[in-house]
Amino acid sequence: MDRMKDKVVLVFGAGSVGPGWGNGNAAAVAYAREGASVICVDISRDAAEATLEMVVAEGGTGLAVAADVTKADEVRSAVERTVEAYRRIDVLHNNVGINLPGGGADATEESWKRVLDVNLTSAFLTCRTVLPVMERQGKGAIINISSLAAIRWTGYPYISYYASKAGLNHFTRAIAIEFADKGIRANTIMPGLMDTPHIQKQISGYYGSPEEMKAKRDALSPMKRQGDGWDVAWASVFLASDEAKFITGVELPIDGGMHVTVSGSLGS
Repeated sequence: MDRMKDKVVLVFGAGSVGPGWGNGNAAAVAYAREGASVICVDISRDAAEATLEMVVAEGGTGLAVAADVTKADEVRSAVERTVEAYRRIDVLHNNVGINLPGGGADATEESWKRVLDVNLTSAFLTCRTVLPVMERQGKGAIINISSLAAIRWTGYPYISYYASKAGLNHFTRAIAIEFADKGIRANTIMPGLMDTPHIQKQISGYYGSPEEMKAKRDALSPMKRQGDGWDVAWASVFLASDEAKFITGVELPIDGGMHVTVSGSLGS
């Protein structure tokens, strides 16, 4: 298929923290499969290059760039490299995110600031830098990867994560309306119970073993299984493509129906 033919996609957080398919590298490869040139940005150069190798193996083209999305100068450099190489940016895909433990009474100020910087300020920095490019083009699409934790308690005590993802949702709505008449769309994807390298690394400490974590999370899902990086990736391709040309300002749950349940939580 060629839903993204001749489009240039800039993916922040395109690497994976471990073996397997995460939301970032799966999205990068999915865009490439649909014909896009993909700029793979990650704080780890090795991770960015690994994803670019996957893109090239699929017959795609792109760049690998190392950048810390909490630093405005590094974001600017990644955007400038993209524009220098391809003259445009059709899609901005923000996939960067972390969580750190700590509830409302015991989270540290340092952890609070760190999570908000990575999960929310980063999207502000990337959008602020890319939006002028899209305005000049008269067209563009922004995909921000949020979480079901933006709209519900998930069972894990990470207050900064809830706040940052809720903020990302409304940040995206505001961008969507401010730039709607300029041909720029902005949408949010909210993954729920996902089985990815990032999840396995970030929340494994809440469980006795990887097997226990998988079993408990599978059982909580209405579908009795978790999603994976490809579920997020293909939803991203749709929202970024011209097939979604009249869709902006939405939050799309990718959660097997968890968002409409009234009991239970995603946590242990």
